[in-house]
Amino acid sequence: MLSPQELIRYDRQILIEGLGAAGQAKLKKTRVVVAGTGGLGSPISIYLTAAGVGMIRLIDYDVVDLDNLNRQVLYGSENIGQPKVEAARCRLQALNPEVAIEAVNERITESNAAGLVDGFDIIVDGLDNLPMRYLLNKAAVEKKIPFVHGAVSGFEGRVMTVLPGKSACLMCLLRGVTVQGKIPIIGVTPAVIGAIEATEVVKYITGLGELLTDRLLVYDGLAMQFSELKVKRNPECPHCGTSAQSLKIKS
Repeated sequence: MLSPQELIRYDRQILIEGLGAAGQAKLKKTRVVVAGTGGLGSPISIYLTAAGVGMIRLIDYDVVDLDNLNRQVLYGSENIGQPKVEAARCRLQALNPEVAIEAVNERITESNAAGLVDGFDIIVDGLDNLPMRYLLNKAAVEKKIPFVHGAVSGFEGRVMTVLPGKSACLMCLLRGVTVQGKIPIIGVTPAVIGAIEATEVVKYITGLGELLTDRLLVYDGLAMQFSELKVKRNPECPHCGTSAQSLKIKS
């Protein structure tokens, strides 16, 4: 049930055909994990908070640095040195007090990944490194929780949504590849990609539109073009393939 205040706050999106008050009520009941509160996590969490999802768990282990501020729009100069999740929680709570914001100041590891996402409805990738993304992907597949992946570099970015058991996963796409070194980034790129990731979350929750499953959306900001690549599920995938599922059943 939406309160009179919520009906006013979300009036413009309730007007969207197919969303309505029923869709807004679904958003209110949803629990979302946003892993990473940096360049991607900033727009993801801002727009999900503004949209009125019921609860957001923010996961990050870093503090705000000066060189974050060209892209991590959750923070200002006054936040330098503060834990990102705590600064982000305060900013998001001020944006929308109706949303429950939980700050988890932890690094995602093999031992805690599954526990950090357990009981949530959807996971959103705001991370900046592939090893942690693979851990999150594996946890999502094992827990059967949808996972929205996003990544950026320079003026380029990509987005893909994983529905465990139904679509290709991140490991199917990248097959364990990793990238070393500092990634160049302009702040407008995670703004675009993070907004698309948040859009995928809203679409999944409300059942509207078509998700980016089995396809990778690629953004080229310099050419101002979007392209799409088909992604096939790998039957031998160590995360979602036949062998992985049989090992899980045996364990």
